[in-house]
Amino acid sequence: MRISRYPFIILCFSSHIVLAQSDSSHHLHGVEVKAVRLETLTSKAAMPVTVISRKTLDMMGSRRLDEVMREQTGIAIVNDVAAGSRAIGMQMQGFSSDYILILIDGQPMVGRNMGNFDLSRITVSDIERIEIVKGASSSLFGSEALGGVVNIITRQHVANAQGQAIVRYGSQHTQDVTLEGETPFAQGKASASLSGNFYHTDGYNVNSYLSKGATAPPYDSYSLQGRMRYRFSDKNMLNLSGRWALRNSVNESVYSSGQVQNSTRDVLHESDVNAAAALQTSFKKGWRLNSQYYLTRYSSGQDVNTGKQVSLKENDFTQYFHRLEEQITFQPSNQLSFIGGAGANIEVMDDTEFRSGNNMHSEYAYFQGDWKPDVHFSTRAGLRYDHHDFYGGRINPSIGISYSPLPQLTFKAAVGTGYKTPDFKKRYQVFTNPQAGYTVLGVEEVSGKLAEMQSAGLISEIRPIAKDINANLQPETSLSYNVGVSYQPVKEIRVDVNGFYNNLRNFINTVQIATRTNYQPVYSYVNLDRSYTAGLEGGVIVNPLPGLDISIGYQLLYAKDRGIMDSIKLGRYPYNKMRNSNTGETRAAVVGDYIGLENRSRHMGNLRIFYEYTPWGISATFRANYRGRSGYDDANNNRFLDRYDTFIDGNCLLYASLEKKLCNKHLSVQLTADNLMDYTDMLMPGQPGRILMAGVKWRFFKK
Repeated sequence: MRISRYPFIILCFSSHIVLAQSDSSHHLHGVEVKAVRLETLTSKAAMPVTVISRKTLDMMGSRRLDEVMREQTGIAIVNDVAAGSRAIGMQMQGFSSDYILILIDGQPMVGRNMGNFDLSRITVSDIERIEIVKGASSSLFGSEALGGVVNIITRQHVANAQGQAIVRYGSQHTQDVTLEGETPFAQGKASASLSGNFYHTDGYNVNSYLSKGATAPPYDSYSLQGRMRYRFSDKNMLNLSGRWALRNSVNESVYSSGQVQNSTRDVLHESDVNAAAALQTSFKKGWRLNSQYYLTRYSSGQDVNTGKQVSLKENDFTQYFHRLEEQITFQPSNQLSFIGGAGANIEVMDDTEFRSGNNMHSEYAYFQGDWKPDVHFSTRAGLRYDHHDFYGGRINPSIGISYSPLPQLTFKAAVGTGYKTPDFKKRYQVFTNPQAGYTVLGVEEVSGKLAEMQSAGLISEIRPIAKDINANLQPETSLSYNVGVSYQPVKEIRVDVNGFYNNLRNFINTVQIATRTNYQPVYSYVNLDRSYTAGLEGGVIVNPLPGLDISIGYQLLYAKDRGIMDSIKLGRYPYNKMRNSNTGETRAAVVGDYIGLENRSRHMGNLRIFYEYTPWGISATFRANYRGRSGYDDANNNRFLDRYDTFIDGNCLLYASLEKKLCNKHLSVQLTADNLMDYTDMLMPGQPGRILMAGVKWRFFKK
């Protein structure tokens, strides 16, 4: 053991002498992205914006995107880990994952399971920062952004040759390996970067009835991404980027006594490929043109079999998304700027669960102006027009203002409209969950498929609402208001408070239209005339000592369907009764009995403590996330959540990390702990128990 120490000491000493650099170079560097489409969302924002920096990601020790988002104020992580479907999505301001647009460098990511975009598909290794804009005031980015936008910005500018290698290992045999490198070339006119990541987990089980297998399945994930920039002249620059990701998962589960007839084998293979090319051209007098093409291909193969090799579900899904866009900007002065653009999307899907309708196209145009006449006032206003080949077109305006009567006090207000068309699954899907036994039918398949199932003796009851299913499902629209204030009495303290109200029309809701002979439901979709989400967010950031940051966040949320409230008022069946399933007592329901939409917590909060002592190269974090109880299931079958239904208990999860830098910051060792108290709940199948990780990072750089 004594001999093995010498190479380590020599390596650290030589690194200190040969590759020494200033303290500021403790990670791969990035600069402000200059491409208009990639420009920071916070530069002139008059709406609620959260920015998560690279340094924060490093100190937290986060590995996947869902681990980052779960700790943000007002954001809840939701899971769909049914057989053959694994997705870790998010909620924001009460909106589910369907209504939140995920961007990488300004371009949309596709591939959703049951509406959820799986955040665990994305590694954080190549992320420079994450910007979160809440509410439809961000709807300039597209029709899916009723709830908001998450823009993931990767490193764009490369000034020096540098790289890093990261290896982590921990609970559930979790393995996380990352290699990154970047370098300029062609006398500084060009640069290239490449990164790769491997991630493995054995999954975890929180269900006591599952004797073998995992409620969150094991998987292997591989990703590779690269970028290249080439500057032809002072006026022209070409940007190329690409990303490839692959995930394989096999989960063999045995229920109850462990007999073969109670077992299932669940296999998932999914991949996505993204490629983008953008040519930026600068002209005289503040004009700039950005021409870009974007392509993404997402595919998944799912296969679920019983222990007797009887196929319960087999599905192959492929989605192509093409986007071509021209964008022009004009900045006549430092106080005034304009952005305008137009583009077209072509989306092609191939899915064995869909019967038809596997192509669609849409066009869009937008215009936005920013005006800042002085240091006290700024405003941003914009219009976006979206046209869908099936649903037609709609104009969505938005406007935001920011006013600072004092340097330490800022008021912000924003209002905007949103527009979201029904996706392919809500129109054409025919899906049966192999473990739960329920069936989901797209609206255009209801009449034919329901009659077919009834003829085959699979249906015991068809509910009256089935006659009201309209094949022409309407697009959803929203009107979003956000009002906030930021107060910083001294440099070390900042207080932010934001109120929001989102009014939705034609909200697409899942309803039971029939019952199968196995007593399981058949679902489809209907438009709800009116629903809303409203609430309050607050945050306090304190820097009492150099290197010490303490922050507290809180959200109060109300999310309700006005249609349900009206049905209770009018005494419509089955909304007119409320039954205590334990005692059998039944009484008339009143509006006050209605709690709200499922899986929404009235109260959420977080506490974060970050500390860094630079002379010793030590940093540590401690974080606590609280989520109040949320509705899980309508246990008494009156179609709304009341106090006699099933709820997920409120919980507080604790996280911590500790990092030490060595060898002139070339080497760092980090320990992380997630869910310190080992809290689990069978109604939260995607929440693992305690996870302990240890990691080593080596940075390659030169002065």
